[in-house]
Amino acid sequence: MPSQSNTVLVTGGAGFIGFNLIKELVGRGYFAICLDDLSCGPREHADELDRLAKCRFIRHDVVEPIDLEVDFIINLACPASPPAYQRDPIKTTLTSVLGIRNLLELARTRGARLVQASTSEVYGDPLEHPQKESYFGNVNTMGPRACYDEGKRCAETLIYDYSRIHGVDARVARIFNTYGPGMRIDDGRVVSNFIVQALRGEDVTIYGDGLHTRSMCFVDDLVDGLIRLMESAEAGVAPVNLGNPREISVVDFAELVIAMTGSSSRIAYLPEAVDDPHLRRPDITRAQEVLRWRPRVALEDGLRETIAYFRGQLAEAAVSGLHQGVKPVDDMRS
Repeated sequence: MPSQSNTVLVTGGAGFIGFNLIKELVGRGYFAICLDDLSCGPREHADELDRLAKCRFIRHDVVEPIDLEVDFIINLACPASPPAYQRDPIKTTLTSVLGIRNLLELARTRGARLVQASTSEVYGDPLEHPQKESYFGNVNTMGPRACYDEGKRCAETLIYDYSRIHGVDARVARIFNTYGPGMRIDDGRVVSNFIVQALRGEDVTIYGDGLHTRSMCFVDDLVDGLIRLMESAEAGVAPVNLGNPREISVVDFAELVIAMTGSSSRIAYLPEAVDDPHLRRPDITRAQEVLRWRPRVALEDGLRETIAYFRGQLAEAAVSGLHQGVKPVDDMRS
């Protein structure tokens, strides 16, 4: 592929965050390469991105090496929702570990700057609250979530070692719960689950007592943070939390979704999920100081846009018959 000025390789680019990120990168004048094996990212996303004048799609699995002329690499290649990454836990771990090894080699040989999409899951079920980047975490290495948590932790270790030993210019973003348009109907995380259940008039299901907390960041804010991290001359390899410090309990979030969708759904409680973190709130001091970044979209505003997106997705799926079992959405209040 011919070299392009300010070319950004986005792995996992057809996924939820990658799809939004690439559109913003192209809007800011970058040439983007969307690399994805389409195991999670929808083909429709890849096709839409490939139609952009300053974007090209390559179908490829990051566990296999690749050589491209690029200036920046943003690695988003890994399933992020528990149902997706637990479906094939061995592949999840290998995607994180072999994938970042291959991309670090690409960054080393091409002199590219690499941004790793790590996760708040490296903190496990935290004993520190809010979570600072200096916290070592509390992760169960033998649990069903370990393939994702430990895969991301090992990826960070490789990044720090490549930076020390080979001088690779790399940065690490620890991403907290992110939501917004572009999520899949069957994504399996709390935002999509609650909205889709509420729009269908089904019970909104909570695992545990609902007192667990989450901090929800709208995707536009997260994308802005990733680009700032990529462009920063002073960020360095030390990790940076990217998330919204507004904390909300799961049950309060469920009630908010029900109210904003105008749904008649009720809340149903299920047994607590294994190793589900009880607390989540990022300390974003470092992001504010180094990147001049903080989230701007209020939860209610982001939810309004996300609910409208899912209404459209459910309506299209019901008409096309591509999604089995989809119920028509009769109540259009929001």
